[in-house]
Amino acid sequence: MVVFTRNEKIFYALPLVNHMDSDDPLIYDWNLVNFKTNHTTKIMLDDESLRDGLQSPSTIDPPLEKKLRLVRLMEQLKIDGADIGFPGSTKKMYHDVLAICELIRDEGFKLFPNCAARTVEADIKPVIEISHKVGIPVEVAAFLGSSPIRMKVEGWSKEKLLELTKNATRLCIDNNVPIMFVTEDTTRADPEILKEVYLTAADEGAQAICLSDTVGHATPHGTYQLVSFIKNMLKEAGHEKVRVDWHGHRDRGLSIPNALMAIEAGADRIHGTGLGIGERCGNTPMDILLVNLKLMGYPGFKDRDLSMLSEYTELVSEMVGIDIPPNYPVMGKDAFRTATGVHAAAIMKAQAKNAHWGDVVYSGVPAREFGKEQIIDIGPLSGLSNVKYVLNQLQIEPSDENCQKVLQYAKDNARVLSKEEVEALFITAQ
Repeated sequence: MVVFTRNEKIFYALPLVNHMDSDDPLIYDWNLVNFKTNHTTKIMLDDESLRDGLQSPSTIDPPLEKKLRLVRLMEQLKIDGADIGFPGSTKKMYHDVLAICELIRDEGFKLFPNCAARTVEADIKPVIEISHKVGIPVEVAAFLGSSPIRMKVEGWSKEKLLELTKNATRLCIDNNVPIMFVTEDTTRADPEILKEVYLTAADEGAQAICLSDTVGHATPHGTYQLVSFIKNMLKEAGHEKVRVDWHGHRDRGLSIPNALMAIEAGADRIHGTGLGIGERCGNTPMDILLVNLKLMGYPGFKDRDLSMLSEYTELVSEMVGIDIPPNYPVMGKDAFRTATGVHAAAIMKAQAKNAHWGDVVYSGVPAREFGKEQIIDIGPLSGLSNVKYVLNQLQIEPSDENCQKVLQYAKDNARVLSKEEVEALFITAQ
């Protein structure tokens, strides 16, 4: 993102339109007014599609070959880490995790794998075994409920939590595997409980902790307060090198704002899943998070190539059996598609002046940056601009007679016309 200042106001032009100079900016961007991120280092990402994502009751557990394809795409997108499964749950999951780790090792991926496990030996030992077999570090994401309601339901005392924390962490450290200690329902947990649990894990050697908005309870304000509290607590205890992860859900539709707020509060790594798949309403959508981090120019994302992001989301959709909603941000089929006359006319005028202008005149996201393109269709709300555009695409003469014929047909229908339907109007006439 190129930032311009003029008359104490901030303008910008996206990289695709960087031929514009400061005397002729394309857009005034209120998002950049008085904006200065507190996060000056590279933000890391952890992809949970193959673990938390598969907890959605509407998904299927995909075959191994599709999991391997997805991991390759994660690597191409420069996603830093991935939770590749829960090997202690089933034999299939164990073998899938083992094969993914072998892929990461054999192809020299930078992607850092981790595996979910409860704070019990039966879950942790399979991860240790896999790590030792393949000869690469596999982080144990050991999770434990932490909120008062969860403690009451399970009959856990504070002492029990601390015992489980200490034993799980020691088991990992003694077997030379890294551990990220995860508290479930962190956003509804008592600060003193969190402090004791996290410091116990850090004192025993955990190199990372994870704050989880397990039921999607948090607001951006609450996220900032929690992450700030934990960062300050670690600093005061001399554990400022312990990595802090944020794991969010979207039950209240706030996962993206919460993720951005967690970053501003100092979180080092953010979790997400492709298309936001996951239990109940799902997780923070990794694809939408990537889009926002790039457009906001965060370190490590400003110049990142995300042109294959469409392939990533389409594979997630295919492999878990969940369709992408038409109005899904950026990756939905309607994201850069219009059948409205006013919008189509403006896009066409913009494209006529410069091929890239059409990407921003009626879109807050530049389609080409993410492997997409602007689409103009014909429907009951269309005008002559739509018809001329589509007829030119179909190599049909956009004469007044032909345009009026198509436009009248569109007005008599209650839906957008397919290209084949428009062509048929003229095939029949011949």
